[in-house]
This record gives sequence, structure tokens and C-alpha cells, in this order.
Amino acid sequence: MTSAGAGWLDPARREAYAEVAALADWSEWMPFDVARHGAPREPGVYLLREPLSQTIRYAGMAGERAGGGRPQGLRGRLAGYGAGSGAVSGFAEAALDQALADPAWLEAQLTSVREHGPKKVKEWAADAVDRLGLECCWAVCADRDDARYLQNRVVNLSRLHGLWNS
Repeated sequence: MTSAGAGWLDPARREAYAEVAALADWSEWMPFDVARHGAPREPGVYLLREPLSQTIRYAGMAGERAGGGRPQGLRGRLAGYGAGSGAVSGFAEAALDQALADPAWLEAQLTSVREHGPKKVKEWAADAVDRLGLECCWAVCADRDDARYLQNRVVNLSRLHGLWNS
């Protein structure tokens, strides 16, 4: 996670983001759509930020899939958001909340419903995630417990700087 170009951030945010960067070996920032297809299938923590302001908006974690099956890890979590899963929790809920507060987005959605018929909630959530145009980076962790610990540290450092995590 590089902070190049973040020189214009206020000093407190710049310091918090530098501390976040020092917590783990973060991937490079990339568009969310690229990240959701290329993230590893291992446990870890992901960060989502607005490209223009470089504001980190969400810090989430993904553990191992419980009960067998193919491990999904970070890729599974990000792919789920891209597909609109989890519309009432976590990042997808935050994305949908932001979209529902945007009259232009709502009008575009209503126009789509009038022209193409109703949509499922997960389709609305996927559109809300796409609308944000966020970038993503991640850090792989040994297991779910390590990921949860790292996520808590990131949230504690970033909560005063525009984080949507509740």
C-alpha cells in the first residue's frame, strides 16, 4: 500500500495512513473490479478507498471458509460484494446506503426499473458498489484470528478519517 500522492492529505490522516501502511505487507492499490477477480483465496484484510481523495472508506476482513469446500478468502469476499451479496451488512450495506442518498443514482435506477422491469436487492447492491468506483488493496494473514486483529488495528487508526465501518 503506497501513499504516494497523498501529500495533500491533512497531517492527522497522513499519519494514520502511514501507520496503517506499516502494519502489514499490503498489495498495490487497484480498481475494485480487478481486485475482486485477482485477490488471493487466503484469509486477510482488504481496504477500499476513493481514488481521487485517497480516503480509505472501508476496512474489512475475510477468513477461511468454514466447514470445508474450496477456500474463498479475500477473493470470495470481494467477489461477493461485486455480485451484490451482503446488501444488509458490511461494505455492501455502506455502499447501498451511500447510493440511496444520491437522488441522481436513484432516478437512474427508477428509469432502469421502468424500462427493464424490477431488480433483485443484490442487483441494486451490486450497482451501488460499482457506482463508487473504489480502489482496493489487501494484506494476506495466516488465519481468521490474525485477519480480525489486523482489521481492528486498521479501523482504530482510520475511524476518524472518513471510514464507513460502523
